[in-house]
Amino acid sequence: MHAGGGPSWVIRENASRAVLLALYLREVLAIASPVELPRLRDIGATGGPLPTDRQDALERQWREWWAMTVEPEAHPSPVPLELVEAYDTDVALPTTGAEELHQAILPHAEAARAWAEWAHEQYRSASAARRGDSYRAYAGTIAEHEREVGRRAHSFELNVEIVPFQGTGVWWIGSMTVAVTDSLRADAAAFDDAIHPIIAELA
Repeated sequence: MHAGGGPSWVIRENASRAVLLALYLREVLAIASPVELPRLRDIGATGGPLPTDRQDALERQWREWWAMTVEPEAHPSPVPLELVEAYDTDVALPTTGAEELHQAILPHAEAARAWAEWAHEQYRSASAARRGDSYRAYAGTIAEHEREVGRRAHSFELNVEIVPFQGTGVWWIGSMTVAVTDSLRADAAAFDDAIHPIIAELA
């Protein structure tokens, strides 16, 4: 999406399987961070707690993988990546430094992939039901911002990930990526109000 002539903007809205998979595994592995993010609906931790040192290593490795998953260009891996076979092409982890995470996610592959596919399809169905209003939703907010500040919006890029979190809200999960609850995205007026400060910060 972009405005023609002069400054341009690009907003990509999705419920990407990679992000959904990472968040599902955050739940089942009892990863606490990012502490500001809410939990997914109806998903909980499985298995008993790990020893503290192993849990700390798991959390650290998950956070590094999360950053690479959300914004791979901004967070390239310092070592080569290798696909985790149980996840087909959906998960690639660093060849070194992610051993605890690699071991921990293997038992959850089938359930994680099925849930991510379900959540992605839920988003696609909801998006189709809105009859392609995504462009209008963002363009209207940008136009309102331009009227408020009396100038054209600066050029910017924004990624919007729609996620079935508990509650309602918007959270920054990268330098140019936000997570939005599906319930908020379904409420046009509330979504406009919530996304406006994000647009104002960038534009």
